[in-house]
Amino acid sequence: MTERTYWETINEKGNELLAKLKELLYEGNVRHVVIKQRGRTVAEFPINVGVVGAVFAPTLAAVGAVVAVLTDCTLEVERTEPVAERGPDAAADRAVG
Repeated sequence: MTERTYWETINEKGNELLAKLKELLYEGNVRHVVIKQRGRTVAEFPINVGVVGAVFAPTLAAVGAVVAVLTDCTLEVERTEPVAERGPDAAADRAVG
């Protein structure tokens, strides 16, 4: 099974943004978090795959501090999801077109 990586942009206000981030982190498929203000990157946090629970606390505290100080923030989240391969002939099907 392979993984598909994609970016999701979240526009929430203050505590709602932090709550949404907590929800995403506990889903376990977040790889990277970028906080932007008016299109400019303010903070970036890599998230290690497989890390759970209290290990997120420092990241969430940092994000909370940044969001509390800044207004008009956008959260960009790099996520992954498993993609099932179609079978042994999948590569041959793609090559034929």
